[in-house]
Amino acid sequence: MMAASGRHPLLILLLPLLLAMLPESTQLQSSQTWSLLKIQQLLNYPPVLSTWRNHTDFCYGGDYKTASAFVECYGDSVTQLHIIGGGGGAPPLPKTFSLDAFFTTLSRLPDLRVLTLTGLGLWGPLPGKVSRLAALEIVNVSGNYLYGELPEGMSRLGNLQTFIADDNMLSGELPGWLGRLPSLAVLSLRNNSLQGALPESVRDMASLRSLTLASNNLSGEVPDLSALKNLQVIDLANNSLGPAFPRLGRKVASVVLAGNRFSSGLPGELSSFYLLEHLDVSRNRFVGPFPPALLALPSIEYLSIAGNRLTGLLAGNMSCGENLHFVDLSSNLLTGSLPSCLTRASSGKNDGSKVVLLAAANCLSVAAGDAGSQHPTPFCQNQALAVGIVPPDQARGNKPGAKAGIVAGIVTAAIAGAVVVGVAVFLAVRKVTMRRAKARPPRRLVEHASSAYPSQFFADARYISQTVKLGALGIPAYRSFSLVELEAATNNFEVSCLMGQDAHGQMYRGTLSNGTPVTIRSLRVKRSQTSQSFNRHIEMISKLRHRHLVSALGHCFEYNLDDSTVTQLYLVFEYIQNGNLRSRISQGTEGRKLPWVQRISAAIGVAKGIQFLHGGIMPGLFANNLKITNILLDQNMVAKIGSYNIPILAESAKSEGGSKNSSSRVPNGDKIDIYDFGVILLEVVSGRPITSIHEVEIMKEQLQSALTAEGPGRRRVFVDQAVSKACSDESLRTVMEICLRCLAKEAAQRPSVEDVLWNLQFAAQVQDDWRGDSRSSEESPLSPSQIPRESRTSPPSDA
Repeated sequence: MMAASGRHPLLILLLPLLLAMLPESTQLQSSQTWSLLKIQQLLNYPPVLSTWRNHTDFCYGGDYKTASAFVECYGDSVTQLHIIGGGGGAPPLPKTFSLDAFFTTLSRLPDLRVLTLTGLGLWGPLPGKVSRLAALEIVNVSGNYLYGELPEGMSRLGNLQTFIADDNMLSGELPGWLGRLPSLAVLSLRNNSLQGALPESVRDMASLRSLTLASNNLSGEVPDLSALKNLQVIDLANNSLGPAFPRLGRKVASVVLAGNRFSSGLPGELSSFYLLEHLDVSRNRFVGPFPPALLALPSIEYLSIAGNRLTGLLAGNMSCGENLHFVDLSSNLLTGSLPSCLTRASSGKNDGSKVVLLAAANCLSVAAGDAGSQHPTPFCQNQALAVGIVPPDQARGNKPGAKAGIVAGIVTAAIAGAVVVGVAVFLAVRKVTMRRAKARPPRRLVEHASSAYPSQFFADARYISQTVKLGALGIPAYRSFSLVELEAATNNFEVSCLMGQDAHGQMYRGTLSNGTPVTIRSLRVKRSQTSQSFNRHIEMISKLRHRHLVSALGHCFEYNLDDSTVTQLYLVFEYIQNGNLRSRISQGTEGRKLPWVQRISAAIGVAKGIQFLHGGIMPGLFANNLKITNILLDQNMVAKIGSYNIPILAESAKSEGGSKNSSSRVPNGDKIDIYDFGVILLEVVSGRPITSIHEVEIMKEQLQSALTAEGPGRRRVFVDQAVSKACSDESLRTVMEICLRCLAKEAAQRPSVEDVLWNLQFAAQVQDDWRGDSRSSEESPLSPSQIPRESRTSPPSDA
């Protein structure tokens, strides 16, 4: 009895030590808990925060979290705060609300990096004390009642990478200090009351990737933005900007200038924007010829020139880009006939890929109902003369009737001459273009490729994807899974669901309760890995979502019940069930091998995936050990990189005594990926499986010999015979040249991923032009729109 009682003082002495040994990340600092509850009070206890209580574990208690309100922590400090109001927005908070007091409370969260406060009824001018939140990287305050000018205190947020304040009442001019934010990548101020001209300092925002200022009262010229090499999205719609078309870099993917006062003609350089996906210049005052090459840009998906005064003679044999799904040509002065690629039925396409065409109120020769009502041809000819040939002051100075006969003769001759010259110019330009495509020396491709992006990163992939909107991923939102869900998905991790295993753990195939097929990777965890380390890795993994990656869907932790440490980590990814790229190239049977057009498309997809891994997340992922067997194809033949260098795997390997480094520390890691991509491209071109570095060297010499050989016949000997007759010589040579450059022995001599992507887009464009010229031939290559439905949607027998 005495021995038993004697142990109690010992337990009392050890209790503080045991408490100290508990994971430090299990409890948030009390001052920060108070701040969160104070924020709830200042917001007038909104329904979205109804689960917040005095005893809530904001960092590591998942029971309070909802899709509209949650907190993320690093250790015992808040790093992310997300509060999202209802979809319809909220009325303004009561008159007693003070935005100044609200930000004073926020400043007590000194490590806050991501702040989302949307649709909550916040009102008042943004206070200058926002500068106290020095760690802020991402801010989204859309859908409130913020007014006044942007405070200069924001200029001291040196880490700010994303600022979104759409649908508020901000006024005044855009401040010149915006150019002093070195890391700002996304600026979105849609639907406010901003006025005046864009400051010249915008051209100094070297990190800028997305600029959205639509639906304000901005006016004047747009500064020269051609030096912004990272700019991908610009939306200036519904302002009073103009008249000159803004100068942009050639790597933009989305340009929206609708509803402004831009005039003169569309710049010819638009036809060389091979990465352009979305172009909307509708409801402006553009005049002059419409460049048909815009329809054939390799990446173009959406094109609208409606409501201008653009002229031009369209023809049925003009080419269209394979990704084009919406075209609005209405209310212009176009003549001729619509290109057949815009009007023919889907014929082998999936239902969703038929082009939506609007072309009313032109002077086109179309069948009834094909493109809406049209004006008679003389209407467009007279209007074209009025806006493009006869100066207004000269027209006003002429006295009616005095020289009616002379004017009538001039008008008639001008109309006839314009038609003849238009046709002649079109034919001459087409002939010269094809002659240049045949005669262009290989070195020219490098000259056209613009320089690589600077080594700067996207701010946050989740907000970037919402803001940039370069195409929906079509995958569920990233979330945390419970172990019960994963056990149900894999029938309690049954052996029949096991896809394979490696040094890191096992890979299972499963099906979620909603029918979504997934791949679940189980990773063994070392006790030396801290909760902070897990939080950092999960934050990174949650950003691995891209059209050309096998994207992450979520994660799950399995804990030790005794000490609450993590013992197992499960990562949930998309399940891609249409085989890998090799199964459709070098191991494909007759009828299952990809045609040349789809091979280029797959290569472009892989290059875009690499581009995202290098620069689309922070920090980038390099040295990804890319292999053709890890390039998977979905049901639409979209290529996805199925395996990449997740840092947590490298850390696990290092803890076991391995030598694998973190991907961000590998010297020339980006060039290692370019070399691996060159090996993939080598197999895509040759159609022969490559299994060793020795084979790479041999085939590289053969590729070099084929390129230097005289005549296309010698060059095609190296090419897979399944596609050698169905590809243009210029397209083939372009791909072979970039492949050889990727395989350069010296890393510094290998191209950037942007150069690779530009050259592949060029090869696709040349191939499309060549296919358009030989479309009537029985041996013309199949585009995705011509491939029979069975060969596009049926999974391979071995998948």
